[in-house]
Amino acid sequence: MNVIFFLIVLSAFAVAAWKQLGWPSAEETPMHALSSAMVESATGAVELAIGLVGVMTLFLGLMKVAEAGGMLTILARLIRPLMVRLFPDIPAEHPAMGAMILNISANALGLGNAATPFGIRAMQELDTLNRHKGTASDAMVLFLAINTSSITLLPTGIIALRASAGSADPAGILPTTLFATACSTIVAIIAALLYRRFFPLVEPPVAAEEGETATGTEREAVAQHGAYPLWVSFLALGGLVAMIPVTVLYGRVIAPWILPGLMLGFLAFGVWRRVAIYEVFVEGAKDGFQVALRIIPYLVAILVAVGMFRASGALEMLVGAIGRWSEPLGMPAEALPMALLRPLSGSGAYGVVASVINDPAIGPDSYTGYLVSTLQGSTETTFYVLAVYFGAVQVKRIRHALWTALTADVAAIIAAVVAVSFLFRLA
Repeated sequence: MNVIFFLIVLSAFAVAAWKQLGWPSAEETPMHALSSAMVESATGAVELAIGLVGVMTLFLGLMKVAEAGGMLTILARLIRPLMVRLFPDIPAEHPAMGAMILNISANALGLGNAATPFGIRAMQELDTLNRHKGTASDAMVLFLAINTSSITLLPTGIIALRASAGSADPAGILPTTLFATACSTIVAIIAALLYRRFFPLVEPPVAAEEGETATGTEREAVAQHGAYPLWVSFLALGGLVAMIPVTVLYGRVIAPWILPGLMLGFLAFGVWRRVAIYEVFVEGAKDGFQVALRIIPYLVAILVAVGMFRASGALEMLVGAIGRWSEPLGMPAEALPMALLRPLSGSGAYGVVASVINDPAIGPDSYTGYLVSTLQGSTETTFYVLAVYFGAVQVKRIRHALWTALTADVAAIIAAVVAVSFLFRLA
């Protein structure tokens, strides 16, 4: 991450300096624009973190209610066969398992606001098992790989944007998004397992304290304690698979119900489990403000670098250099900025997709409109996610997390082009 951070800033400075040499003195100079972008990005990072306080407070409070009622343990037991194979170093009944499942589920339903607090809670739980404080564990990297590439059943945000742009079929991107995210998730898991060989962890000489890790026979004992029958786990997994055609057919109808239903469901579960939901909610919500404060330095670093990269014109130069080669491969010049910008800036990518689908010459139901919509729904703001999640647990050495996430992003872009070409270009 140190190298990437420096290269982004260096390239932005170099491009702005090169432009400055021949810039008319009467106009705003590139260096002045670069300076303004630095200040605006730093201010925006703090405002973004403060804006997260409300969402973090709400969902961390609901998370505490779920934890107090035992929901995390129930979720961990339901999808035990899959999770214990993906995360063999995490005890099967550990709260991290349930928190990760909630995060993955929220991402699948397009609930970015809910997914972030759940993901941060999962990272906090994973950090309790981490023997290398300040360094990302294999489980953290794998979880973030799945998080950034997460299979998406219902990309609610982009469906709403397409509808507002006058699309005749706003939910038409559901199959292409599902295909792209399924491919990127598979690639992310494989990449996380392969890349970790090049970023080994040196085991500390002192054994972990009791309760920090569970290995061997201890893990097997935990896995057997209170386990549901295997058929129950398969039934739960089957229910998740069954949601795919349901979301494809009724995505627009389901979307407005999700967030209110989620809150009611968490609180109702707490009441059923005889949890003092108000007191427990308030206790969990207290963490929201503290987490937002912890991630501010990480957000400032990433967003300032990205802001400089855009303001300097380096992104435009990159698009111009690649554009003529990407067109024959199914990536029009209008969609290329979206593919390059999405891992760097969520707001920037959102602006690109909005401008493309609202352009009368393109529209939301053209090939390009479907492609940028699919890219928006199937890729993640990688640098932002890494900054927020690792910043929440004060991890500075992220090992292979960035390369894994970027590999998944590339896989999602390729899969999106293939799926959209097959359905909307070759049809």
